[in-house]
Amino acid sequence: MSTSDASNPATADRSLRGLLFLLATIAGVSVANIYYNQPLLDNFRQSFPASASWVGTVPAVTQLGYAAGMLLLAPLGDRFDRRRLILLQIAGMCVALIVAAAAPSLTVLIGASLAIGVLATIAQQAVPFAAELAPPSQRGHAVGMVMSGLLLGILLARTAAGVIAEYFGWRSVFGASVVALLALAVVIILRLPKSQPTSTLPYGKLLVSMWHLLLEHRALREASLTGAALFAAFSIFWSVLALLLAGAPFHLGPQAAGLFGIVGAAGALAAPLAGKFADRRGPRAIITVSIVLVAIAFVVFGASAKSIAGLVIGVIVLDIGVQAAQISNQSRIYALKPEARSRVNTVYMVAYFIGGALGSAVGAAVWPAFGWLGVSVAGIVFASLAAWNHLRLPARAEVLG
Repeated sequence: MSTSDASNPATADRSLRGLLFLLATIAGVSVANIYYNQPLLDNFRQSFPASASWVGTVPAVTQLGYAAGMLLLAPLGDRFDRRRLILLQIAGMCVALIVAAAAPSLTVLIGASLAIGVLATIAQQAVPFAAELAPPSQRGHAVGMVMSGLLLGILLARTAAGVIAEYFGWRSVFGASVVALLALAVVIILRLPKSQPTSTLPYGKLLVSMWHLLLEHRALREASLTGAALFAAFSIFWSVLALLLAGAPFHLGPQAAGLFGIVGAAGALAAPLAGKFADRRGPRAIITVSIVLVAIAFVVFGASAKSIAGLVIGVIVLDIGVQAAQISNQSRIYALKPEARSRVNTVYMVAYFIGGALGSAVGAAVWPAFGWLGVSVAGIVFASLAAWNHLRLPARAEVLG
């Protein structure tokens, strides 16, 4: 923001809102790339019939790549100008998407998907950027606005991918993302200011410091494992849904699988409410309720192998549970060490997406062997793991970290 903007509160507020909207868009458009492939699995199976049994690997390696990108790239935002990092990652992402769109084999698609996952961590530069731009009195609102953009990107990615694939083919999904990212890059160059680095630690020490944070804070370890287990359950469902809908009795294409993302918008509506309840009742209580909701969702799924209505109800319950837990867990970990929020967030999100990759891999293994009932049982197992881990930490340990 310019000096003249800063001297005029109304103009400054409008300028800040515009920048936060841009950061929210950056977060949503970038993170969407790791979810585009989930409603396309049946399309991949048809395009690469010789490797059909390996299509579930695509979402798994994408999420594993995101976890790796979180670990290796996200901490750089404390050390370098985030604007430049965002533009460099967009350039790399466009290359990876073009390779995915032109992939002649499933092996090439898997490799491109890994790169897409690593580079999609652009979203994790946008959140701390918002905290830097906003004054302290508006910091919570700023971070919440960008997280809303990220959440909408997650929810609507499947819908967009399903619709585009239905009418133009699955390769067009990745091509459309390239166009969107290039347009976004132009706006970033014109509108987004440079950021100010907050650390002078060399890259190696920056990474090592995250390990020390994990050892120092028991609450961070507990939140990370709980979040990972819940996201594993979430990913099991979404990575297999397209395969369930493609078979009997539904015989539905990728558009139908993608439209379930709109149903998941209930999670986006629940997120701000979860934050308010976490402030009033404490985040641990909200996480406990969230775990119960995730377990209930998979019970509903288990009874809904032939029911669209049952699947819709289960999606709503699942997304509310997972998103409420996510907001509450982040509320907890940000209070542990305010001066190291980026690195604390990195530790948590690395674990979170490793859980997502594990969930997708488990879904890919369980689906052909045990069918939809096996997938539902696996989701309940991960919810149970989250419950055991969450409840074994005494509430008083939260204060001690």
